[in-house]
Amino acid sequence: MNGGEAGSRARARARWSTAPIIGLICALLLAAACSPRPEALAPLAPDAVILAFGDSLTAGTGAAPEASYPSRLEALSGRRVINGGIAGELSRGGVDRLPGLLEAHRPDLLILTHGGNDLLRRVDTEETRENLETMIGHAWERGIDVLLVAVPAPTLLRLRSDPLYAEIGQRLRVPVEDEALAHVLSRDTMKADPIHPNGDGYRYVAERIHRLLVQTGAL
Repeated sequence: MNGGEAGSRARARARWSTAPIIGLICALLLAAACSPRPEALAPLAPDAVILAFGDSLTAGTGAAPEASYPSRLEALSGRRVINGGIAGELSRGGVDRLPGLLEAHRPDLLILTHGGNDLLRRVDTEETRENLETMIGHAWERGIDVLLVAVPAPTLLRLRSDPLYAEIGQRLRVPVEDEALAHVLSRDTMKADPIHPNGDGYRYVAERIHRLLVQTGAL
C-alpha cells in the first residue's frame, strides 16, 4: 500500500464514527470507481490475530472442528485465527455480538462471513446490507481491517454469490472473496449437506481466503 492509499483508508475510518454513514458511502463510492483491483490490507505481523466471524459457515458445521476454514487458515497463514462462528445466527445477532469479540481479542483483521441465514429466511436485503455495513463499521472504529466473504444466494439453478457482497465491497473499498462458497456448495463432493461444506470444502475456502490475503498484501 502506498502512502496515499494508507492515508485515504485511515481518514475513511476516522470519519466513520463522526460523519453520517450516507456521506461516507458516497465518498467511498467515488474512490472505488478508480480501483478495480482488490483493496490493499495492512501487513499482518507474525503475531497478528485474525477474527473469523459469522454463522455456521464459520463455525464449521459439516466437518470436524479442526477442519473448519478458520482452523485451516491458521495453518496456512501462520497467524492465530479465532473462530467466532455461531450456527443459525442472523446478521442482526452478529451486530450485537461482534463488538464484544473485538474488545476481547483485539484482532488485527476481521474476516466477515455473515448473512447466509438472512438469505435462507428471506430477511429484507436492505436490513442485511445495513447489518453487514454496521459490522464493518464496528471494526473500522477500532482500526481493524476487514475482508468480506460472499455467501451464495439460494437458487434452484447454478449457485452464485449474492451480489450484495460485491456491492458492499465496491462502496466501502473492502476486499471480497466472492467465489469460494458458491464454488464449494455447487459440488456434491465438497459439501456435507445442501448448505454446508465438508472438510474438503472448508479447505478450499481457506485456500481461497489465504490467496486473497496474499494478493492484498496482508501476508
